[in-house]
Amino acid sequence: MLKDLVLRNRSYRKFHFDKKVEVHELMQLVDLARLTPSSKNRQPLKYILVTDPEDSHFVFKHLKWAWFLKHWNGPASHEQPPAYVILALDKAINEQADIDAGIVSQTILLGATEMDMGGCIIRTVNRYELKKYFQLPDSYEIILVMAIGYPNQQIRLSEVKSDGETQYFEEPGGVHVVPKRSLDDLIILPKSKG
Repeated sequence: MLKDLVLRNRSYRKFHFDKKVEVHELMQLVDLARLTPSSKNRQPLKYILVTDPEDSHFVFKHLKWAWFLKHWNGPASHEQPPAYVILALDKAINEQADIDAGIVSQTILLGATEMDMGGCIIRTVNRYELKKYFQLPDSYEIILVMAIGYPNQQIRLSEVKSDGETQYFEEPGGVHVVPKRSLDDLIILPKSKG
């Protein structure tokens, strides 16, 4: 059921590094993504699939992890993701694709969840260094990076408290807590015109 996948699909930042992700598994995820809707059906997104340990290490060095966890510089070497999907926009096809990027990223992560994997969408990346390293054409612009692997992290959802704070945090013991707004806080019902 979709709700179960959504509840299991979290932003995982710690992985079982020794459990490898194969390139054919990433290709299965991209195959799901390519079937999603695309604005004007332009399909301008490209996917760089990273599973080689040397390439993965390079990508890792050029990411900023967990913006709100200021004391944390990212996962330890034994918790780093074994694979990445780098999402790039081919500007020769279309100048922007923010909505498409959101659709395909969520689809890839839901697919990964269904395969008992998990991931994290990362937008704070050194685009210049990654583009140079992977020798991407001038028309390609890196949008984001998805870390993919087998999660090694406990995440708990909680209700946003009365102060309205949505910032995630780690409890003692390492449980990652993610506050979510209640349904009542999100829904606006039009007043009847009676």
